[in-house]
Amino acid sequence: MRIVFMGTPDFSVAALDALIDAGHEVICAYTQPPRPAGRGQKLRPSPVHTRAEALGIEVRHPKSLKSAEAQAEFAALGADIGVVVAYGLILPQAILDAPTRGCLNIHASLLPRWRGAAPIQRAIMAGDGETGVCIMQMDAGLDTGDVLLREALAIAPEDTAATLHDKLQTLGARLIVDTLSRIETVTPAPQSEDGVTYAAKIDKAEAQIDWTKPAYEVDRLIRGISPFPGAWTMIGDQRVKILGSRPISEQGAPGQVLEDGLSVACGTGAITITAAQRAGKKAQDADGLQMGRVFTPGTILGG
Repeated sequence: MRIVFMGTPDFSVAALDALIDAGHEVICAYTQPPRPAGRGQKLRPSPVHTRAEALGIEVRHPKSLKSAEAQAEFAALGADIGVVVAYGLILPQAILDAPTRGCLNIHASLLPRWRGAAPIQRAIMAGDGETGVCIMQMDAGLDTGDVLLREALAIAPEDTAATLHDKLQTLGARLIVDTLSRIETVTPAPQSEDGVTYAAKIDKAEAQIDWTKPAYEVDRLIRGISPFPGAWTMIGDQRVKILGSRPISEQGAPGQVLEDGLSVACGTGAITITAAQRAGKKAQDADGLQMGRVFTPGTILGG
């Protein structure tokens, strides 16, 4: 099929590669414009931009698709279908209607649960036992379109946003290829009106750890936003990101570092820290944290 691909972050790249490997013709890639990044704040193209150029695919990065000119340029591509995954722009109806078969979206949740911007993070933070990928026929609503294919995936107790991202990335790439191979026979299913939840974008204010909360909530927060933006706490006047954890049954004053130097008491229970990062330093695993004596037993975190 003649495909217009629309995506921006790393999560999108696997789907682009899978479409090419399956023999589809990706005639153009739309992505977000290059952004300032790094110490020099030089403009850096998105992962999709970089990969598409390497594949010899034309890349476009308009700031908006609302103008008649941008919509006419899109329609002139004569695509059979649009494939959208974490693009980052709202698509006007004229864009959705331009390809012969409309636009399909790869969404990293089991719709209608976790419509919106941060489904991977919210699923972990909520303690969901499973998530998955849906291939959705896009409409004007926020992730409200009919679902063509879906597949569930268990969330492991140790999963972070990063590890779950990678699993869903692979699943989404496989599922979009499967969907296109069955496009003539697959029957779109309307989403249920029950069980709708919204995965709001992660606010940095959510990232500060409240040690008075139960250990299971603290653990979900840590894993749900690791590595970015990263749950954080204070050791004295130093901010430290906690990037990995697991709940344990120990007790102590909320925020108190326990005798092993890696565990911290919560409102109920405690968590053991498996990875952390001090400001200006590289992330360290449990062995590195112990060798560096990052957490001193008896210290109260979060002050």
